[in-house]
Amino acid sequence: MSIRQVLAGLMAAATLALAPMAAQAQKIMTPETLTGVKLVTAEQTQAAMARGAVAFDVRVAAECTEKTIKGAVCHTYREKSAKAADFDKSQDQFDLAKLPADKNAAVIFFCNSGDCWRSYKAAVVARDAGFKNIHWFRGGMPEWTTKSLPTQ
Repeated sequence: MSIRQVLAGLMAAATLALAPMAAQAQKIMTPETLTGVKLVTAEQTQAAMARGAVAFDVRVAAECTEKTIKGAVCHTYREKSAKAADFDKSQDQFDLAKLPADKNAAVIFFCNSGDCWRSYKAAVVARDAGFKNIHWFRGGMPEWTTKSLPTQ
């Protein structure tokens, strides 16, 4: 076996070993805060819903209908914009008419945790439309199910 063949084999092994890390590195995490929006945990989400807040699952319809937070409303945020804090809202679709008419009503947005941008973007769009009592459940379904909270 030549040195070239040995090096080629080592390169192939390294590529296979590093592939999962490269895939993880490609996930672009949402910011950890959002001005004008309250970041909430699973327990805070559950408590807010018990007080009348409406939780919106903004994931794609198939995910939402498979399993969501008990009492949540499925309302997909259709995302085409970049996964960035300064995303272009005009590229996306989110029907604000499906939110409460009262812009002071408590609303919660969630999706699939910090690397899912839909809930972040929905919170930004709602905030920019004048909603005042917005909660962003950044941990989303993974946090909710890890804590064995009720689903439907």
